[in-house]
Amino acid sequence: MCGRFVSTTSAEELADYFGAEAPTVDEELGVRPPSYNVAPSQDILAVYHDGASRRIDAFRWGLVPFWAKDPKIGNRMINARSETIAEKNSFKRPFAKRRCIIPADGFYEWKKIEGSKLKQPMYMSRVDGAPFAFAGLWEIWNDPGRLNEAGEPMQLHSCTILTGEPNDKVAEVHDRMPVMLPPSAWDPWLDRDNHDTETLSQLFRPAPSQLIRVQPVSTEVNNVRNNGPDLIEPID
Repeated sequence: MCGRFVSTTSAEELADYFGAEAPTVDEELGVRPPSYNVAPSQDILAVYHDGASRRIDAFRWGLVPFWAKDPKIGNRMINARSETIAEKNSFKRPFAKRRCIIPADGFYEWKKIEGSKLKQPMYMSRVDGAPFAFAGLWEIWNDPGRLNEAGEPMQLHSCTILTGEPNDKVAEVHDRMPVMLPPSAWDPWLDRDNHDTETLSQLFRPAPSQLIRVQPVSTEVNNVRNNGPDLIEPID
């Protein structure tokens, strides 16, 4: 599972890194400032292909299927198990044609402490300082209760992070980890015309252990209201 992560690299820098067009910043888009404690249901940045070009824009974290009656269902869909997305009604359509990359500067998992009910938060980042490229899915939900100026339903763009088996290093903390895509996988993953889900599923391998740094951090991250660079400072 991935329930909290860090997003501090600017949209412009991420657009350059992923070869995408930077977002059009307006009130509705609401691109967030740097966050050290990104939580579900918040707007996050995602890289996707809109049919004309590769773009980076804001999506709500927690996928809302197009058939949903209530967008609150997205609160239960912040992650999608990569092993079952081809069969699940919520994910098989976006897996076929609406895939995205969710950039993250790092993410948190909580490690069980032997003999205690408490858990130690661990911060995981790339050893080279580059952002992770989490595999994601996105969807559009039409809100029948909100109409735009043309009298059409307002649209909600939402997304989810794919998870899979952990590598050896992450397995010491948690039994799942985000699916991380190498640069060689970005083109086929974002290609809207690529419907070969069987071949795409072969991308769901754990990232190499040597790519990731794991450090214990303060329990201050447990509270979503706390948000600052001190959250990722390693502790003894």
